[in-house]
Amino acid sequence: MKVLLLKEPKENENGPDPYVKELGLHGLEATLIPVLAFEFISLQALFEKLSHPEQYHGLIFTSPRAIEAFKLCLGDNGKKEAWKNSLQEKWNTKPVYVVGKATAGLAGEIGLQSQGENCGNAENLAGYICSRESSSSLPLLFPCGALKREILPTILKEKGIALESLTVYQTRQHPNLNESLRNYFSREGVPASVTFFSPSGVKYCLKQIQKLSGDLLPHIKVKVCSSY
Repeated sequence: MKVLLLKEPKENENGPDPYVKELGLHGLEATLIPVLAFEFISLQALFEKLSHPEQYHGLIFTSPRAIEAFKLCLGDNGKKEAWKNSLQEKWNTKPVYVVGKATAGLAGEIGLQSQGENCGNAENLAGYICSRESSSSLPLLFPCGALKREILPTILKEKGIALESLTVYQTRQHPNLNESLRNYFSREGVPASVTFFSPSGVKYCLKQIQKLSGDLLPHIKVKVCSSY
């Protein structure tokens, strides 16, 4: 049985994408097609804020992309040295909150000790933060995407916990998406199921999938899996 996953593959030294591996164990043939592309912005502004840990109470990351922006802002050798020699240690004296094990793993790669990875989503993470923080004059620094949900900032604001957001990436349609979908349907036919991993995925793919499926569209099982 063929299934289509509308997400970027996450292959590493341990083998294929975990979804492909797990579904394969159950006799399902999964194909992944990247839906989104990301443009990273405000990297200099991010580094300037990271250079002054004394101005912040801690950090919040709710997506792997925010960590990618973090890595990119340390692009040249001078900034990397500044991070390794002093800034990393200073930030590790403060709480670093994350959503998801993927984000926690990336935070570990840049030397940050994080917590909250098992919260599952931004709303649960906000509750986790509120259970550990009281109102503070220093804000938590929140590098985020342009399409971030407002639930975490709203909950923290209601509890009097200061937050400073900085948009560090923008989301757009992957330039090869339509061609990849056409090639998949031409090669594999109509899949038994299609899984979306974000609202943007639905926005960018749904009409194309409806067109390519034709009269067989009602036979496709549609699933939505939010990783935020």
